[in-house]
Amino acid sequence: MTNHPSAPTDTASVDAAGALGALAAAPAAELEKTLLEICSSPRWAAEVIAAGPWSDVGALLAANAAAMAALTAGDLADAMAGHARIGEPKAGDATSEREQAGIHGVDRALLDELHAANSAYEAKFGHVFLICATGRTAATMLASLRERFPHDAATEAEIVRGELRKINDIRINRLLDGPPV
Repeated sequence: MTNHPSAPTDTASVDAAGALGALAAAPAAELEKTLLEICSSPRWAAEVIAAGPWSDVGALLAANAAAMAALTAGDLADAMAGHARIGEPKAGDATSEREQAGIHGVDRALLDELHAANSAYEAKFGHVFLICATGRTAATMLASLRERFPHDAATEAEIVRGELRKINDIRINRLLDGPPV
């Protein structure tokens, strides 16, 4: 994850600052649409927008953290609805495929284990297993799923909230490090 200084000192920071300014200056409907691509919870998007304009990338990431902390169980369900099942990235969705790159080329038996563990998790918790998959292998995601399975619903909801925050941080940084908004 990139952490940008508040005063741009290099080309990447200048680009991020420009992207942040463009994001903050976007028309409300466009800004909301962009934020909903990062996190599919309308409440999250509204909370992040309300915290703007952001003085720097750190302020936007802090707005993400604060918005994530404020989400209700229903809002978390909205946020999770935007995520593919681990081991099954959304076809044609570059973000989903990039974030789940760790499952590419893995043994069919491991994918079958992941699928079975996902099904058991979903039956227990009523939602997809959510983990920040960026940089993780299929085996480490499966191990995390098995480790988290014994949790109660309240404990798991807080872990999901933290994983969503990490995913959003990565997506925000990617947005700001990419081409201008």
